[in-house]
Amino acid sequence: MIFRQLFEQETGTYTYLIADPETKEAALVDPVVETLERDLQLLKELGLTLCYCLETHIHADHITATGKLRELTNCQGVVPANATAKCADIFLGDGEILRVGSVEIQAIATPGHTDSHNAYLVNGDRVLTGDSLLIRGCGRTDFQSGSTTGLYHSVTQQLFTLPPETLVYPGHDYKGFTVSTIGEEKQHNPRFSTQTENSFVNLMTNLNLPNPKKIMEAVPANEHCGKITVKI
Repeated sequence: MIFRQLFEQETGTYTYLIADPETKEAALVDPVVETLERDLQLLKELGLTLCYCLETHIHADHITATGKLRELTNCQGVVPANATAKCADIFLGDGEILRVGSVEIQAIATPGHTDSHNAYLVNGDRVLTGDSLLIRGCGRTDFQSGSTTGLYHSVTQQLFTLPPETLVYPGHDYKGFTVSTIGEEKQHNPRFSTQTENSFVNLMTNLNLPNPKKIMEAVPANEHCGKITVKI
């Protein structure tokens, strides 16, 4: 399997490239419009054909490149089941598997950060957690129909039931971390390792974070697969 972790500096967003070296079929997870040319160049250099762009959720902090990549490569856009994105080609539900050549990408429903959110288990040994589980942290739950109890259950009852050696690749990082494991996060993530459900709810309810800078632009654009709509 070809696997690359790619970074977008402004929003601290990770994009992931997954490909089968034999068939040359590829997928991008959470592509960002600002890094469109970089990702296209990498696909070209590796001789890959982009088949899918997967979103972990409808993002509020950046605009997806899925729409533009679909225009340029004829790939299919994939979003979690029940996501508000009628433009998508595939809505992937909990437990469903998408195959990229011989590589299996299994959706794990992890709502909480938003009301529709998937993590993606890749070939059984690594999980792309989006904004649900971050390295030593987690996504916020105070907009886009987020649910604090939902996120707690998604992490503790879904992600933390994976084998401890499962690699954790998050959707964002702001402290220089790139990869962790399920075992590490269960033991050392302060949002979960020492929290009960009630204390987690209290902690998350009192974060008082400012909204993402691009939320007013990004959410409506991402509901249209990255197309910016202007209302007159």
